[in-house]
Amino acid sequence: MSYTVGTYLAERFAQIGLKHHFAVAGDYNLVLLDQLLMNKSCEQVYCCNELNCGFSAEGYARANGAAAAVVTFSVGALSALNAIGGAYAENLPVILVSGAPNSNDHGSGHILHHTIGTPDYSYQLQIAEKLTCAAVSIISAEDAPEKIDYAIRTALREKKPAYIEIACNVSAQPCAAPGPASALLTPPPSDHATLQAAIKAVSSFVEKHEKPAILIGSKLRAAGAEQAAVKLADALGCVVATMAAAKSFFPEDHPNYVGTYWGSASSPNVSEIFNWADSVLALGCVFNDYSTEGWTAWPKGSNVVNADKEVTKLDGHAFDNIHLVDLLNGVAEHLKGKPKRDATMVEFRRIHPESATPKEDDQSIKERKSQIARTSADTKLTRADIQAHLQKILTPTTTVIGETGDSWFNVMRTKLPHGARVEFEMQWGHIGWSVPAAFGYAVGAPDRRTVLMVGDGSFQLTAQEVAQMIRRKLPVIIFLINNAGYTIEVEIHDGPYNNIKNWDYAAVVEGFNAKDGHGKGLRATTAAELEKAVETALAHKEGPTLIECVIPRDDCTGELISWGRHVATANARPPAK
Repeated sequence: MSYTVGTYLAERFAQIGLKHHFAVAGDYNLVLLDQLLMNKSCEQVYCCNELNCGFSAEGYARANGAAAAVVTFSVGALSALNAIGGAYAENLPVILVSGAPNSNDHGSGHILHHTIGTPDYSYQLQIAEKLTCAAVSIISAEDAPEKIDYAIRTALREKKPAYIEIACNVSAQPCAAPGPASALLTPPPSDHATLQAAIKAVSSFVEKHEKPAILIGSKLRAAGAEQAAVKLADALGCVVATMAAAKSFFPEDHPNYVGTYWGSASSPNVSEIFNWADSVLALGCVFNDYSTEGWTAWPKGSNVVNADKEVTKLDGHAFDNIHLVDLLNGVAEHLKGKPKRDATMVEFRRIHPESATPKEDDQSIKERKSQIARTSADTKLTRADIQAHLQKILTPTTTVIGETGDSWFNVMRTKLPHGARVEFEMQWGHIGWSVPAAFGYAVGAPDRRTVLMVGDGSFQLTAQEVAQMIRRKLPVIIFLINNAGYTIEVEIHDGPYNNIKNWDYAAVVEGFNAKDGHGKGLRATTAAELEKAVETALAHKEGPTLIECVIPRDDCTGELISWGRHVATANARPPAK
């Protein structure tokens, strides 16, 4: 079989496990899109705009492990690069491919459309270099295989996005055939000597402390170390908590799992047990102003091991070029058969005697039980009603996509059955991310139930991608919280800029349906209406169901209020003198 640059790229996509790639057409990428269509193993999926295309690919990468988005030059790619920044922040290998000007125009002095009006077209590549782990420009078919492989291999190894720019007249030019996929998929091993030294140091650290605790961070997935973390927890016997962005990255039915550690927004008694512990093993953690609640809940110092994806640091030591999964497996093996370090688990059972697994606080339990029973026609809908129904519909094959804002805290309160997943975008924090991400995730994981919880303000940024859910008949369930504004910003710093123009959100879905769609738009203002809407959504399989949940503006979780106050305080620090 002969290959062109475009079909080479398509074959590499298929070889790394992509069954789909996302696209928005533009004149610089049209021939490339034609070439990609020739490979029937990797379906082309269309998006409404380039920002959504990037976020759809980001959501797909969460479900599938990697993803690709194809856009046109400048007017398309500069928009998509916002989402690529998110993929970088969230440790997701998304391949952004951009069509580019004809190779003959480089250095010609020509002013081209879709550019900033200068004859130098390199600005897009320069920007992409800042937002990716590898960025290449292809103006020669002969060089294409090497550059494509470099970009994809680096993205898969680093778990970061990569950028490939292809001149529009090169896409259909013949090139060499691709070799075995192992050239892209086989990562370099841990340095053996460094790994052994790290295992010894961390094991010694553990054995010197009586009250360790394990904290799971969002990079654990990128490190491929979720199962290794379970092995370490089994060997130690201590408490295990997840950071907010890592919810579901450790099984919540594990006997040592105690909940979320997030300062004052922590699960009941979790902050207390971490304060009582004499050491913390931080696995793949990201400590930023949001995750530490304005720097108020930041484990650091000589009693903390920071074990990142490829670097592990502890008091007086730093070990580079080792894989986290190898380290955790090695430490677990070293500790096998030795006395458990379970003091924190014993203490947690004492201060939290109901269960050693995470539990909603008493007020949340009362809310959930009473709200499900509230079905009278005139009972006004509350946030607690929505959270209770979210909990009720969770199954082992459910993935919940939680938008930035109070959705974080509502989803955080849920108790996940084994196998259920949660996806947040807490490092990048782009409101509106969740709608196209849910679309991409549903494309990548058709056997799972995708549930989206999103606020009205966030929805307005990227609502168009619901039309693509309709187009592909994806049964996504959307809880849209209509509380007339940007609630998360209200709790950080309020002002008139947090008010939005209200929409008839249920009617928006009907508009997207046009003549051939089967999406459902429902509206709930009472507990009874929500009960009926959820039943309808669960039964509907021919497209998405959006439930517009109308609640008061000030109806939000206590966790958001406390968190917002701490973040606002951190933001308001005066300049250093």
